Amino acid sequence: MCFPESKKVVLFTFADICLLSLQLENHRTGLLWSVALVVAGTGSKLWEVPSVSFTSSSNLSESLQWEPHCQYRHLQDTVRITADIPPRLDGTWVSTRCEVRPGPEFLTRSYTFHPTRHFQALQHYYTDSGCEDPAYSLMIRGKLRLRQASWITRGGTEAEHHLSKVGIVVHSLAAKQRLASRLPPSCVGLTLGRVVPGKLYELYNTRAGRGCLAALGFSMMEMGLIRVETQHHNHGGKVQELFLGDIHTDWTQRTNYRPTGYQQPLQNAMHHIHPCPVCALVYRSTEQRPPVLPRSPAAHLSLAGRWVSQHCETRPNVLFLTRDFTFDSDQHAWEGIYRHYSDPACSQLTFTLRASGHYAQGNPSAKVSGATEFVFKVTQVSVTAIEEPTAKLLNGTRPGKCGQAGGWEVGVEQDLTPTDGCTVLGIKLPHKEYELFKTELNHRKHPMLLIGERPTDGSSPDRPQRRPTSFQAPLVLCSGGETYPSYRHGSGFNSKQVQLAASGTERLAQVMLLVFGSALCSWICVY
Repeated sequence: MCFPESKKVVLFTFADICLLSLQLENHRTGLLWSVALVVAGTGSKLWEVPSVSFTSSSNLSESLQWEPHCQYRHLQDTVRITADIPPRLDGTWVSTRCEVRPGPEFLTRSYTFHPTRHFQALQHYYTDSGCEDPAYSLMIRGKLRLRQASWITRGGTEAEHHLSKVGIVVHSLAAKQRLASRLPPSCVGLTLGRVVPGKLYELYNTRAGRGCLAALGFSMMEMGLIRVETQHHNHGGKVQELFLGDIHTDWTQRTNYRPTGYQQPLQNAMHHIHPCPVCALVYRSTEQRPPVLPRSPAAHLSLAGRWVSQHCETRPNVLFLTRDFTFDSDQHAWEGIYRHYSDPACSQLTFTLRASGHYAQGNPSAKVSGATEFVFKVTQVSVTAIEEPTAKLLNGTRPGKCGQAGGWEVGVEQDLTPTDGCTVLGIKLPHKEYELFKTELNHRKHPMLLIGERPTDGSSPDRPQRRPTSFQAPLVLCSGGETYPSYRHGSGFNSKQVQLAASGTERLAQVMLLVFGSALCSWICVY
């Protein structure tokens, strides 16, 4: 959840924090920041690595294991995850479900990358959240150039794209009428009054301006940040996922926003989760024949139980976390545990945040079919510092402004309720947020919970008009016992892990600056 007051306590700009943390890292590795900056700015090489903390080969391995209390088999497996830097993109990558973007927009995607660095992207847009009624499709052609490992989002790759052509196929007269209200009367090769459904028309080429694309809210800025993960499962299968940059939640910002987080991933058409009927439909689609997804069985909205992240999640402004929610439907009470990490594998825990309160269920959403509106009230927040620099930071706050003054210790949870939150973290209690929830069944007919996407600018949905219109990564339902994710490097936190985490002063200072710097500039906890 986000706290609007956080913007009032920013002590440094995010760029200042990143610069200082990179200086610390470069000092530790014996590299000069100024030299690295010059190299990064030249653009003379196809692939540039900014520091030795990244690897340019495929040996960046991350191991993920969930506690055996989640009731579904796919969460019990030990999954070894590798991420190539630079990523290997060749092949076709497809949506696994109907995607919801801010707005809302409903679409499926099929992106094909060639060894020549050229790409072809198909985007199919729909009028409904089940992707059953196609409105129009975009055929996008261009070239992609990988640049360097991201200085902002660890584990990601920065890239540049150049569009050569964008074509549009309108699939119905109703869609044609809707587009007429958005597009200029005449675009490149396209006069809406003469459009024939099912025929490809040129919307953009390199000789024309981008007025038609801007009117559609169209942008491929998602290709500015790329990450490819390969999941190696115990049973021998593998799944490859392509993470592209996040879409700004403010429609007016999306065409020039440079992403620092990710969308829901596309999966490699040859290496995807089985069964995946949506994958096959999207893979076989063309601009004239968009996929019509089968109607999903209705999933009754029941929050009761415990819901956890399926993977390490990335948020804009350099946040890596996992979420763990418990809902008591009888008492309309909830508790959320947010574990924040310094790395995209969620293996290096930095701090945890526990929030709780009550909720009220509202009406079905008028914008996103199948979703329900909620109002959540946050009444209690506790924070656990996992590293000594974090504890020192919090101990430096004024008495009465952030928990017990001088009482912060590594591994010891502090309740922020007596001080009505924490000024330095931008947390104010109590706090109210307007939410959007939806439940679905995954490919194995297991329940998933989708919670509204957080505003990209770090603000809070603290009024009805700011209610989300898109979703974060789905949570999965677990039952019985503890369901915290555990990693090769440790589960949760204990005294031994705290001792290990406390070693290496410069590394901890870098992590503390990076994590809390980004939090001070945007949000400290994320729904």
